[in-house]
Amino acid sequence: MQENSNNNLQLASMKSRAFAYVIDDLLITVIIMVIFWNSIISHSDDMEAMMFLMKTDLVMPLIALKVAYHTFFIWYFGATVGKIVAKIRVIDVDSWGKVSFFSSFLRSVGRIFSEMFFYVGFLIGFFNEGRRTFHDITGKTLVVNV
Repeated sequence: MQENSNNNLQLASMKSRAFAYVIDDLLITVIIMVIFWNSIISHSDDMEAMMFLMKTDLVMPLIALKVAYHTFFIWYFGATVGKIVAKIRVIDVDSWGKVSFFSSFLRSVGRIFSEMFFYVGFLIGFFNEGRRTFHDITGKTLVVNV
């Protein structure tokens, strides 16, 4: 991934961030479906059992996978698969450089909270100068174009 010089940084649009979000969530959904395929298929004829499975057996693995996925990719690559496709990346708000593992982890956990509370954490990004969502604020990050 080509690095922009700090003088040429440009905030990523909310449209490109939303596009990256959709790609990442589809990827995570496919991974969860592959891992739990046998359980999903065995309950496919009973909608009530399927709902119970989703509420009990899939929630924690899904949250753990999302946190691990976002933490690793943001820390190691500066972008998730969705962000790479959307040509955006995540940087540290103070140094404008690589995000630390801890900041990446905090950002990932903040993202989960944003999703759990009706995506309000994402909406915050529409109302501040840096387009920073709750998880950007939590992880002290910015999302910029590549």
